[in-house]
Amino acid sequence: MRDSSNKDSEHRQAIVAAARAEMKRSKRRRSLWTYGSGAIIAIALVVGVVSIFIVDQKDQDAARTAAEQPISGVESFDGLSRDHVVNEVAFPTLPPVGGGHSAELTNCGVYKKPVDSWRAVHSLEHGAVWVTYRSDLPQEQIDTLTADAASNPYELLSPYPDLPAPIIASAWGKQLQLDSVDDLRLRLFLQTYLQGPQTPEPGAPCSGGVQG
Repeated sequence: MRDSSNKDSEHRQAIVAAARAEMKRSKRRRSLWTYGSGAIIAIALVVGVVSIFIVDQKDQDAARTAAEQPISGVESFDGLSRDHVVNEVAFPTLPPVGGGHSAELTNCGVYKKPVDSWRAVHSLEHGAVWVTYRSDLPQEQIDTLTADAASNPYELLSPYPDLPAPIIASAWGKQLQLDSVDDLRLRLFLQTYLQGPQTPEPGAPCSGGVQG
């Protein structure tokens, strides 16, 4: 009888030991799975971040390269006076891209009426880009121009009478005529000439002057 009891006890102990061993093996498998999954996720995150960085760097390099290339249609004007004058000047180019101008500048920003050209030229001298448009330009295009100008402290936007093109972008000594706000050359012009290499007084403010 005692031998039977001992055998039953040993059998139960063996079952318990086997169950515990299986639990340990299962726990190890779960741990390995958890650590393995975590490592895979971490690697995937690192790869994703690196990929995003590489793509972003490529985009920046492409934009920089594009900005360094000549922009089709841009006219250049040399020998422009930087004198401050007390009387308004008859500019040879309209909108003007330089020349004698007021000692006061037009504050950069968005204007819904034409601004004073001889003050706006002073803004160009400080590295601003002056984007002008015809009064009959579609409102959705005006809205796009407005949003862009409102976000840039060195951009001046205003309507201009009798323009030879729907939109004209002007910087000191540079000008580009455009048919639409969707023309990619407008973005390139802004990237290139806002505080660009043509600026006579880079870093000078486009504020503290006159509204209009």
